[in-house]
Amino acid sequence: MSGPSTASDAIGTANSVASARVAEHLRTAILRGDIQPGERIRQEEVAERLGSSRLPVREALRILEAEGLTESQANRGARVPQLSMHEADVIYRMRERLDTLALVESLPHLADAEVVRLHALQDRIEDNGDVLEFIALDREFHLHSYSACPIDALLGTVHRLWNTTQYYRRAFVSLAGAGRMWVVNAEHRLILDAIDRRDPVDAERYLGGHIRRTRIELAQHPEVFAARS
Repeated sequence: MSGPSTASDAIGTANSVASARVAEHLRTAILRGDIQPGERIRQEEVAERLGSSRLPVREALRILEAEGLTESQANRGARVPQLSMHEADVIYRMRERLDTLALVESLPHLADAEVVRLHALQDRIEDNGDVLEFIALDREFHLHSYSACPIDALLGTVHRLWNTTQYYRRAFVSLAGAGRMWVVNAEHRLILDAIDRRDPVDAERYLGGHIRRTRIELAQHPEVFAARS
């Protein structure tokens, strides 16, 4: 009786590995902007490109939908969600509350070594001049600062909101250009100072202002939200 069960387990493991591989490929493409908001993801094309069957692709799309990176539409398949300006504004308002809460909850549990890592990430951000690299480092900096939060539901929601707004953040940074990076770096340094002191009041204040400024400046660029043809 162990034979069929073992074979079934092996198939299930292989499918899980294949789904994870497809999910990682699509996740990277979406977060980098290679697949943009409103763009459809066709299962057969992905399967052919990656040399996979459609089953792992379907499972990968379910994983990514749970992460806020794709959405499914009846009779139309999956696509990357596209936000209106108002939707983005509301999500950023949610982040002003939830990111700050995640940081406050993380603060007492962050090991000294993790704080050192945050300083190293900020040094890399300040030394960097590439938009794509900045987006990746900025994301790592913030999400790592929340990483010691013990509330899984809060962390999961924060990650989902970051995923949903990633494209618009990248577009905003590209429009703002290098001339505005000094503002980001100054705000990051204030957040780091609060983290060093384990000060939840200042950490919440500085991070909330950081997110609020991005929300307000992003609202000055309606072209970022133009619908794809």
